[in-house]
Amino acid sequence: MTQPPRRADTTPHDPSEPTEDLATPSDEDAESPACVLVFNANDPSGAGGLAADIAAIASVGAHALPVVTGAYARDTAEIFDHFALDEEAVAEQARAILEDVPVQVIKVGFVGSPENISEAAQVASDYSDVPLIAYMPNLSWWDENQIELYLDAFSELLLPQTTVLVGNHSTLWRWLLPDWDASRSPSARDLAKAASDHGVAYTFVTGIPLPEQFIDNVLATPETVLYSEKYERFEATFTGAGDTLSAALAALIASGSDLAEAANEALSYLDRCLDGGFRPGMGHVVPDRLFWAQASDGDTTDDDARQGPISTFTGFDLPPHDTKH
Repeated sequence: MTQPPRRADTTPHDPSEPTEDLATPSDEDAESPACVLVFNANDPSGAGGLAADIAAIASVGAHALPVVTGAYARDTAEIFDHFALDEEAVAEQARAILEDVPVQVIKVGFVGSPENISEAAQVASDYSDVPLIAYMPNLSWWDENQIELYLDAFSELLLPQTTVLVGNHSTLWRWLLPDWDASRSPSARDLAKAASDHGVAYTFVTGIPLPEQFIDNVLATPETVLYSEKYERFEATFTGAGDTLSAALAALIASGSDLAEAANEALSYLDRCLDGGFRPGMGHVVPDRLFWAQASDGDTTDDDARQGPISTFTGFDLPPHDTKH
């Protein structure tokens, strides 16, 4: 596979390091890792879903509180079906752990049904001071009617409470701007504007096509681009990259990183995961979320570690999401 043009030396994040306070645990819990409540489905391939969330969150120094919303029937090549849990089972899982453990960030992945979206949204509304990171995966494997109902519920119930929406450029385009008929593809700011109309504060758009086999990844609001990073496209097909990125972003924010810094570190972490990706079966490549734990010869620190616009774009407060449904 080809190598990205620049790399950062990304190691597991130490939540005790001083960072800009966005969702920092209280002083009495400073020695404990930050906690991220995660709604997602089980993926038996280990490529995405809760397996990706747990590994990525732990790798960057936080603790996952996983709420199982259902299960995929899939292998490393394709999704055959999905079985959603009853919404009461989802709600009971979340309520039980939230009564015991304070959380710094809530992350919502694929929850499988409009009813489960409603439950996740209700839980989030009861903890409106906690930032919410929402990831929208590619749903093209699903029935069209189910997709429409799911996206409508997500737009109406969850987006109004979302602090950062994460998704691939083509996925967000089809969802948020279905009637886009301009001669150019929508920019990250165009997508951020469409998301903002539903109440989203920030939109993290990945995989924006660029010339010469490069892709751009952009954190934006309707008014401005807050952070962007260009990579050379890998010559491989991956499964689980989006869950990995959004989970790492959630964990870094939970651990106290500034939003732009978290975006930079999460992308750097994903880059290293993809660079060390492996093919456990006969299908797609799976990100190696534990690349840092693998022994290698001649480990060196990359002198070209990205500093980028981090010092410029600092201090983005994550607004508490308001209950709007």
